Amino acid sequence: MKDIFDQVVLCSNCNIQTNKNIAVKDGFKLRILECPKCGEIIYHPGDLKEFEEFNKLRTRNFNVKLRMVGNSFCVSIPKELVDFHREFEQEFNDLVKMSLEGPGKIIISFRGRKYL
Repeated sequence: MKDIFDQVVLCSNCNIQTNKNIAVKDGFKLRILECPKCGEIIYHPGDLKEFEEFNKLRTRNFNVKLRMVGNSFCVSIPKELVDFHREFEQEFNDLVKMSLEGPGKIIISFRGRKYL
């Protein structure tokens, strides 16, 4: 299926060809078409949809159980977060990186990122 951003798109205000560019919002690369004359910006609808899904997940708070497995503790990562990551990343790795940021704060991150 062809992408609309692979075609020549004219600005609806100026009737001038738009330029392809990348905008970065909250670490996401969003493809845009920008008019060189009036500065109107058109976001790629697929990128915008992914960004909106990310914002919905980011605003949610997940309460998860801490379980004991052998001599280690285990935390379940909600399926919505893993599904979003799998869809977002080209290669999914089951390994995560964990670090202690400070008292009461542990950071868990997936390895390899498409975003900035």
